[in-house]
Amino acid sequence: MATFLSQRQPDLVEQMDRENCNRILLKNTYEQFPLINTLLSKWKKVYKKELLPEMSENRIYSLLDIGFGGGDIPIKLAQWAKKDGIQLNITAIDTDIRAFNFVREIYPEGLVNWKHCSSTDLVLNKEKYDFVISNHVLHHLSENQIPTLLKESRKLATKKIIFSDIERSAIGYGLFKVITPFIFKSSFITEDGLTSIKKSFTYRELLKRAPQGWKVKQMFPFRLLLTYEKS
Repeated sequence: MATFLSQRQPDLVEQMDRENCNRILLKNTYEQFPLINTLLSKWKKVYKKELLPEMSENRIYSLLDIGFGGGDIPIKLAQWAKKDGIQLNITAIDTDIRAFNFVREIYPEGLVNWKHCSSTDLVLNKEKYDFVISNHVLHHLSENQIPTLLKESRKLATKKIIFSDIERSAIGYGLFKVITPFIFKSSFITEDGLTSIKKSFTYRELLKRAPQGWKVKQMFPFRLLLTYEKS
């Protein structure tokens, strides 16, 4: 692996996480998340393989999305579940008020319950959900924050936890750097995406940090799933 990718760089800051970042570029980034997540995050596959088999049509389920960002993933999960005849109540949380304001502005009420809060707040309120998921949250965390989030997720989930994130690799970095500027313009997608790769884990790194009972899976293209199932 290239020298600059040989170690995770958790202290790097993505442009969109800066409070003084360009608001137009930030809005464009949120609006481009559905496409980049469809191309790379592959949540339709995760839904079909990891969530749908755990549900049936004869009861109501609940799901928590931690760190919803642009909100496209919980929206799509709600749509897929409805199409499959599954009653799935989705709550999505984010600590960034800008993300909260964005989703409240563009998405219709009813599909997802948006909240501006943290997972810690929900634990303190003794909230419970069948499923807890997140997309691209792990790489934002410091080494000390990861165990805390995993413990909180176990307190919140009654069935299954799924954390999806980027797998750091030189090939993935190179492809992302070459291809995305032609597709995603006037946003932070390319710059922050490259930063995210530098901040992300390799398979072995995440496996080493996974507590007992957690599983790490690789998924194409350049994805890692950290999962936990309640017995």
